[in-house]
Amino acid sequence: MGFVFLLAAFLDLWNALLSLSGRMSLFNRITQQSEVMGGKACIRGMRVTVGMVVSQIAAGRSMDEVLADYPYLEREDILQALRYAAWLAEEREIALARA
Repeated sequence: MGFVFLLAAFLDLWNALLSLSGRMSLFNRITQQSEVMGGKACIRGMRVTVGMVVSQIAAGRSMDEVLADYPYLEREDILQALRYAAWLAEEREIALARA
């Protein structure tokens, strides 16, 4: 039973690592740098966080309104921010057994 659990945990970890490596190409406009906005996910290294963009859309603002408020953003920036937020919402946490 312990071996099966460890194997399942290893496979989940392996899939998570593969997912992270794939994230680089899926989210090439999303950056995380400790010196920019405290390491939060940002758009192309700017001081505009994914959370700021997603919250604007969630508040009912259109993409055109967000682009008018942030003229240095591009439509693809907003789309990637939404995809990134959706990807994070699908993330799973796996509790490992204590030794």
